[in-house]
Amino acid sequence: MSNINQNEIISVLKSEIEDYDAKTTVKETGTIISLGDGIANVYGLDSAMYGELVEFENGVRGIVQNLDMKTIGCVLLGSDYGLTEGSKVVRTKKKAGVPVSDKLIGRVVDALGSPIDGKGPIEAVEFYPIENVAPGVCTRKPVTVPLQTGILTIDSMFPIGRGQRELIIGDRQTGKTAIAMDTILNQKGQDVICIYVAIGQKASTVAKIVSTLSKHGAMDYSIVVASSASDLAPLQFIAPYAGTAIAEYFMNQGKDVLIIYDDLSKHAVAYRTMSLLLERSPGREAYPGDVFYLHSRLLERSCRLDEEFGGGSITALPIIETLAGDVSAYIPTNVISITDGQIFLESELFFAGVRPAVNVGLSVSRVGGAAQTKAMKKASGSLRIDLAQYREMEVFTQFSSDLDKSTKDLLEHGKHLIELLKQPLSKPLKLYEEVILLVLANKKVFNDVPLKEMKDLKYDLLDYIKTKYSNIVEEIDTKRVLTDELTEQIVKAAKEFRM
Repeated sequence: MSNINQNEIISVLKSEIEDYDAKTTVKETGTIISLGDGIANVYGLDSAMYGELVEFENGVRGIVQNLDMKTIGCVLLGSDYGLTEGSKVVRTKKKAGVPVSDKLIGRVVDALGSPIDGKGPIEAVEFYPIENVAPGVCTRKPVTVPLQTGILTIDSMFPIGRGQRELIIGDRQTGKTAIAMDTILNQKGQDVICIYVAIGQKASTVAKIVSTLSKHGAMDYSIVVASSASDLAPLQFIAPYAGTAIAEYFMNQGKDVLIIYDDLSKHAVAYRTMSLLLERSPGREAYPGDVFYLHSRLLERSCRLDEEFGGGSITALPIIETLAGDVSAYIPTNVISITDGQIFLESELFFAGVRPAVNVGLSVSRVGGAAQTKAMKKASGSLRIDLAQYREMEVFTQFSSDLDKSTKDLLEHGKHLIELLKQPLSKPLKLYEEVILLVLANKKVFNDVPLKEMKDLKYDLLDYIKTKYSNIVEEIDTKRVLTDELTEQIVKAAKEFRM
């Protein structure tokens, strides 16, 4: 002991005491009192908020969904392996959210924003809550800028504007996702970021969609948020909200975003599963009473912001699957009443070879011509009325043999219109192509062409005009106005091609 300097010991102790940083944290901790089917009832977290993230002792997180007198109900966002009654739960004091950044573009992520495409981690810039208050009336702007889908039937008769919510509704296997995919492909070079949210889809279906987008170069401006059928109900429930949070990040930068929810029927089923497990009272079709609010608070977040607030927009294309064409079921009627119009796809038309199988009578856009270019508005003219007259006349004349010339002409014109509106998969049309085809349809230039030849003829004609009359293409694309002189030029070019 004698050879150890006393002063040295004192100095070491002094430095140890000075460097000692007392870190005390107070964590609100609760205890699981019952657990099963991905639902945990927790006692002791009296100050927990609705929608707050909580952390279980096995590292899995959960969201507070029920606030009872003495307990809270949490849905787990992962496996309950290792958890039992008596396990500890800690409050995070954070709302459930997703990490966001520009690096998300071109990636496939899950409902929690974690990458699932094997391309490495995504560096987050901000953290956006999945549940956000929709922008108020004063921060919004009227929908006037068109969002071209590249699908002739939709752009001419049911135009979609940036900031609109247009429902795609129909039975299974009628081409609902195909319309959404074509719309994404058509945004190439349009400065629109596309987000595709897959809810309860098969993993193979999501992989096929990602492969289609990659093949056409659309992943350069797209993000896929996938919560497949094998995922837990809570993950399927938060997927569309997570997708919207990502969309809001880009909208707040002043960008235009297109978001597709495929589909909200499966989303409602996931919410119903979750609610019944949380022992909430079932209502009509066993859905909980707040199932309308489930979708209204989601879709109301899509809008076009005023320039003062950044001027960005979110355009939503929710998809709803009907059973046997029943539009009056609970979820379809709910979503129809929230959206600004619907595109109704019919099985009978689809099987008859009319694709896209849009039912012109039941489809509507509540924004109408406000979201159309002047050229498109003029070119589409009486298209809808002509089709309606054809449908009506077709029913009347199917049993009669002798028809007068005007009726025969009307039927012939209708058949050619339907043939003209048919469009193959993954081949969206540009604005000038749509305008040219509509002008020629109105002028009845195609009416003497055999129906079988229509498909090839219209694409050959468009190529001919593009190469020989580039001034027509340029004028439509730059001025977006259709003058009488331009109409004459288009008809003249078509007649020249037919000679």
